[in-house]
Amino acid sequence: MASPTAFALQVRDLTVRLGGTAVLDALSLTAADGALTAVLGPNGAGKTTLVRCCTGLVRPDAGEVAVLGRAPGSPDVTAAIGVMPQSTGAWSGIRAVELLRYLASLYAHPLDVDALVARLGIGAYARTPYRRLSGGQQQAVNLAGALVGRPSLVFLDEPTAGMDPHARRATWELLRELRAAGASVVLTTHAMDEAEALADQVWMIDRGRVAASGTVAELTTGGQTLEDVFLTRTHGVVG
Repeated sequence: MASPTAFALQVRDLTVRLGGTAVLDALSLTAADGALTAVLGPNGAGKTTLVRCCTGLVRPDAGEVAVLGRAPGSPDVTAAIGVMPQSTGAWSGIRAVELLRYLASLYAHPLDVDALVARLGIGAYARTPYRRLSGGQQQAVNLAGALVGRPSLVFLDEPTAGMDPHARRATWELLRELRAAGASVVLTTHAMDEAEALADQVWMIDRGRVAASGTVAELTTGGQTLEDVFLTRTHGVVG
């Protein structure tokens, strides 16, 4: 499903309060069609809450979100997006390949599960129960689950956390191929090198607000690294 606008994602003045605290504070950002957009921020900056709003899991207190030009959580949007959360406890004893085959069965034209398993190096533990996988192995299975339905837009929350360097680079290559094929990708990450290598657009958020945005080249003018900019524009967690 193509977006009727130039943006796969539009977020305007998004506010979410939890326990009286503004986790997102009039946050506005966009993600272009067919681009990879990276959202960077310290722990507690609101990245995961943003993804949950975009996927219909959290209802904001104020503001608007348009996903592929439509409201988050609507049936046509849900069918067109893929979501990789930071973690999931839903799968328990199901074996990795069985999980992926089940997820593939929910879509009319899924990716070939065996090819996806081979591409992400899942074959060695394909028949291992999900709960017994390492953190990095679970991440690979979660990523495969987010992609198996051929989404037009995929949300990836810390997609390479816990992965070894080989799995991490394989994931990067797959994301580049997705973008080249026309898919839109929104990922959150703490890894500056990941954002530098992959992102067409970077949004840095801090305390629920946009702290800086631009391309990597725009943000790093004057000889600064992306990490330099991040450390200057955002606040670390104290205590």
